Amino acid sequence: MFWKKQTPGLPPEWMIVGLGNPGGEYKGTRHNVGFEVVDRLAEAHKIKIARAKHRALTALGKIESTQVLLVKPLTYMNLSGQAVAPLARDHELKPDRIFVVADDLDLPVGTLRIKLGGSAGGHNGHKSLIQYLKSQDYPRLKIGIGKTKRDGTIDHVLGSFDKEERELVDAAIKAGLKVCQALAQGGIQAALRVVEEYNKD
Repeated sequence: MFWKKQTPGLPPEWMIVGLGNPGGEYKGTRHNVGFEVVDRLAEAHKIKIARAKHRALTALGKIESTQVLLVKPLTYMNLSGQAVAPLARDHELKPDRIFVVADDLDLPVGTLRIKLGGSAGGHNGHKSLIQYLKSQDYPRLKIGIGKTKRDGTIDHVLGSFDKEERELVDAAIKAGLKVCQALAQGGIQAALRVVEEYNKD
């Protein structure tokens, strides 16, 4: 596959962060939907996320005419802020230009929600980001993975989706890609419109 070269001379307008856990054993698990969205985004725009910096895989690239920094922390979920905060400092990005994609237990499987800031809501990745960014004021895309009915929370988030759930989540990930594209091209309001339309269906 042909990959676009990174263009380091241009500062990114957005950092788009997918939260998850590194390693093949976590691929496809509920906690890794953030990684999946960023991977799809990179593939769609021929951006290769391969540069290791500040304990994260990163790539600078363009979505249409907008320069973005794609980030997948390698710290494991609970320490995500240790990777994201120094990258934000390096690129002089304020929290309101950091868009974080992650799973959410409190939303039904396959639903989307954008939140413009606020508390971590019990999500350890967001707890770490808030701690190291020293701010709650970063926008985030939440992808519903549903609450567990049998297993404990840890087993649930580190488990895989069943077939029916996977279909719903795949649709949400595809929509999440469109949300990130809209964000880059038209800002938060454009991203919100994509989420609103998706949740109507």
